[in-house]
Amino acid sequence: MSFKPRIQARVVQLLLGRVMSRVHKDLHFTDIPKRTESIRVETGAGPVTCTVYRPSAAAAPAPVYVNFHGGGFVITRPQQDDHICRYIAATAGCVVINVDYAVAPQRPYPAPVTQAYDVTAWVAENGTANNWDGSRLAVGGHSAGANLTAAVCRTARDRGTFTPRLQIIDSAPLDQLADPATKQSPIVKPLLTPQLMRIFTAAYVPDPADLTHPLVSPGLADDLAGLPPALVITAENDRLRDEGDAYAKALEAAGVPVTHRCFEGVDHYFTHTGPVPAGKEAIDLMATTLRTALTA
Repeated sequence: MSFKPRIQARVVQLLLGRVMSRVHKDLHFTDIPKRTESIRVETGAGPVTCTVYRPSAAAAPAPVYVNFHGGGFVITRPQQDDHICRYIAATAGCVVINVDYAVAPQRPYPAPVTQAYDVTAWVAENGTANNWDGSRLAVGGHSAGANLTAAVCRTARDRGTFTPRLQIIDSAPLDQLADPATKQSPIVKPLLTPQLMRIFTAAYVPDPADLTHPLVSPGLADDLAGLPPALVITAENDRLRDEGDAYAKALEAAGVPVTHRCFEGVDHYFTHTGPVPAGKEAIDLMATTLRTALTA
């Protein structure tokens, strides 16, 4: 990676990280109590800290959901998903593992993918000791975390290790090769600018040869058969909408059961920044779809 992309990514981390991970005050779900503990999981790319959310009233051992936060592969603030993790634990009746994976430019690809997969594999294998059911597992994420979700599911399929009952792909960057300026939005000033998206990609994928790798750009892969059932969420005004819509169609064409919902009149990260009604509806869709998938 050249010096400039590293500096730009660090500036984003230091100056924009807190702003980019803010959650609308009316999406905090303050009525849902927080029951958490911290665990540390060893992976092939170093140890990873995870926050475990426990449902208040679930038959033990409960099923488990592994969550990957967003932030362009550069922002490391898993707490931005606290509201979603608490809501899912309470509504879906499952344990939620919120993963504090490594980010660029300090730890570019493939370190985050390695950590995401290894943590999920550990969760699948170590349920008995931790009072969750690793055989009833789902995985999901938002933005960059949704990209990692797709990579985890693909790796698990290819290795024949564990089989998630559901993958949640929310507002994902799925084509890292295309110039961000070609990714259109119906509004004049969408949240994601081409400049910011280029900074994210250059920091996360320093070697351009990796941009077409299916673990980097799942939307460019043509072998999607056998992947877990998917809930794909896109936002009408998001620059990433088209690739999310296309991925949902490609999964369906490959025989993967897909629930696809495009939320109208909202932009990238609306599950965090609002509008509140749409944000709540999308988060509830995640939780109820998870509950069905994990209890079937």
